[in-house]
Amino acid sequence: MRSVAVLAFDQISPFHLSVPSLVFGRIGTGGERDARYHVDICAEQPGIISTPAGFDIVVHHGLDVLEHAETVIIPSWKRHQPLTEPTRAALHRAHERGSRIVGLCLGSWAIAASGLADGREITTHWSAATELARSFPAVRVRADTLWSDHGDLVTSAGVAAALDCCLHLVRSDFGSHLATELARTLVLAPHRGGSQAQYIPVAVPEALDDDPIEHAMVWARTHLDEPVDLDTWARTALMSRRTFTRRFRDRTGSSPQQWLLHQRIDRARLLLESTDDTMERVAAESGLSTAVNLRHHFHRQLGTSPATHRALFRRTAIGSRS
Repeated sequence: MRSVAVLAFDQISPFHLSVPSLVFGRIGTGGERDARYHVDICAEQPGIISTPAGFDIVVHHGLDVLEHAETVIIPSWKRHQPLTEPTRAALHRAHERGSRIVGLCLGSWAIAASGLADGREITTHWSAATELARSFPAVRVRADTLWSDHGDLVTSAGVAAALDCCLHLVRSDFGSHLATELARTLVLAPHRGGSQAQYIPVAVPEALDDDPIEHAMVWARTHLDEPVDLDTWARTALMSRRTFTRRFRDRTGSSPQQWLLHQRIDRARLLLESTDDTMERVAAESGLSTAVNLRHHFHRQLGTSPATHRALFRRTAIGSRS
């Protein structure tokens, strides 16, 4: 099992604190025994931690758990709250040892304060972005994405985006099949790319059954192994190409072509992880046409090759069974 340490602090939001345990520990889903992670909640001063929800939380672990955690998560933070030297030092030691440091929502504030993100780019909740950038000019702050993953540093926007980010990490660690199964359990979208906009004016239509864009998305997912030209796709929504493109961006925060490419890459990931199909077959089944296209888009989107991805998750699967 992979180890995760979650940093709590006085007056932390219970929701933000619960997200890592829900996703990584599967606490409350009925699947705790199938969890692939061991999650420890820690604090600089273990003991009773107050919350703004009217109840307290007892934290049993101190910062020493960061010494062996493979992933360290700061699930939230308070604006302008100083980062104490013991916490800063513990984060730096964990990072130097190779731990993945994750800041969810305003947890990015603590990462910026630690100095680990100097000269780099982080994501945070849109409402805090301007203030965060002003407070830490050495950090480039993004407010137009759901999450950003630089391997050693991962940051996200808040609330629902924190769930998306944690699911992304599960997908990165154990593959699309497990992440999709977990998303189904949590009743979440299986995959929202980190580049998707935080604020979408028409995120959820009032009558989903009557939403032509939703119908068009379902149609496209069932035709990923076929060429999907924009005019034909627009006709499934009974719209002109121009109207469809505009409405699709309003609905998803992405262009139709970008969204479709993400769906094809995700299908390819699942096939690579769950079948022994050749690269040409995987490319054809995911709508990427050729193995050359598969390698190009896979590397551009995920920073690795299809063969490396397949080998990695075959080793992960074998390790999880042993």
